Amino acid sequence: MIAAAAFVLASAAFKPDAPMPRVSAYDKQGCGGSNISPELHWRGAPRGTRSFALIVRDPDAPVPGGFIHWVTYNIPSGAHGLPANAQLAPDQLGTTTRNEARYGGPCPPPGPAHHYIFTLYALDVAHIAGAHLTAQQLQQAAAHHTLARTSITAIYAR
Repeated sequence: MIAAAAFVLASAAFKPDAPMPRVSAYDKQGCGGSNISPELHWRGAPRGTRSFALIVRDPDAPVPGGFIHWVTYNIPSGAHGLPANAQLAPDQLGTTTRNEARYGGPCPPPGPAHHYIFTLYALDVAHIAGAHLTAQQLQQAAAHHTLARTSITAIYAR
């Protein structure tokens, strides 16, 4: 993988290491949100990027490997972001820990804030095959195709 210091992921919805908006929280289990994915934008993808993939993980959850909140892939190389409440095609959505093929907002137990790491991958392939891949399956499929990755972390507490 090539180091790409200029490859940057950001959001208008939250600053790095700051709280994610309540509207992005899960819409069930008493979490009080609307399950709306936050706006994301990026710049500086390396030459040769043919698609992007994104995984959102909560490493603080008591689940081996962390809790996966969103898995997306096959995002075209011409994209420079995802709007709030992004509507993606079925072949762009992977499976979360909740076994859902959609964005699943934060819903930590009451107590300390959890961290939500949004990791964006620049890939040298236009398409990753497979329907509703898990984060682990996506990472395996992308392992030899990742040109660069970047991340931003948000926090959320109830």
